[in-house]
Amino acid sequence: MKQLARRKKDSGGGGGNAPWLNTFADLMNLLLCFFVLLFSMSTVSEQKFEDVSISFANALGVFEGGGSSITGEGRMISAGISQLNELDVFLNSMGETTKGSNTSKNNTNSSNNGANNSSGSQEVLDMEANEEGVQEGAMGSDSPLENDKNSLQKALSVLQSAMQEETREMYDKASDLTEKYNIKDDATLSLDSNYQYVQLTLKGSVFFDSGSAEIKKEAYRILNNLGKILENFKGHHVEIIGHTDNVPITSSVYRDNNWLSSARALNAADYLIEKCGVDPDYLKYSGRGEYDPIASNSTAEGRGRNRRIEIKIYNSYYNN
Repeated sequence: MKQLARRKKDSGGGGGNAPWLNTFADLMNLLLCFFVLLFSMSTVSEQKFEDVSISFANALGVFEGGGSSITGEGRMISAGISQLNELDVFLNSMGETTKGSNTSKNNTNSSNNGANNSSGSQEVLDMEANEEGVQEGAMGSDSPLENDKNSLQKALSVLQSAMQEETREMYDKASDLTEKYNIKDDATLSLDSNYQYVQLTLKGSVFFDSGSAEIKKEAYRILNNLGKILENFKGHHVEIIGHTDNVPITSSVYRDNNWLSSARALNAADYLIEKCGVDPDYLKYSGRGEYDPIASNSTAEGRGRNRRIEIKIYNSYYNN
């Protein structure tokens, strides 16, 4: 009888939690942390966006001559130009958007930490709510990534418009100057299709004899007037490029047309530096030989057009 009573007493104990409940709670915590991580990855910090903007500026063609840096206030700075107010507004508004996203993320993390101390059923409800929030943030049109993309596109559009406007003004200015200094008949003025520079094309036969890089005396007047034109574009990078036709060179001084075209560009650059006071820090030269023809080399007229000197005056967005 005593043994039976003891067994009944033992069987009446209990009241603790079921063993599987602890494992279930741990699993819910892990899932909750996983979805919080996914949510945090859906936001973009202001610093990361600025880094991407700088990389974009250096890599894309529209920024080939673009801003050299972006400051913490979201202002783009270019060599020799004033800041673009429109771009400042866009990037500053971008910073406010990303800051708001970071604040929302911090509030979400705080609520999630509180949920870890609640019951197992409450954790399941919080986990489902966070999962829905992540999906809506990733799929919605107002997500931080989508806003960043739209703002960057607007900034690029502003830069393109400003660059086009400046280059058109440079073209009009150069056109007036070529007429003022009486070289309109000696130089052909053109506008780059990408709005990076204006170009003066000079006939090679006016400057050089066949197979020679020595500047003719009758070409001094043109170069002197060209130097006066370049004085009106101080701070702008200037490039001098020599070109030839495809007729093999017979001179013993130069190995081929590449050497000849480079020597012609160098002599023209030296003259502008020494005689006209052009700043050498903003002047560079190169020779392309026969490899950039603008006409067919099958005719004498075409070969005459290909023998030329090009003077490119870049806008202030150009980064040398």
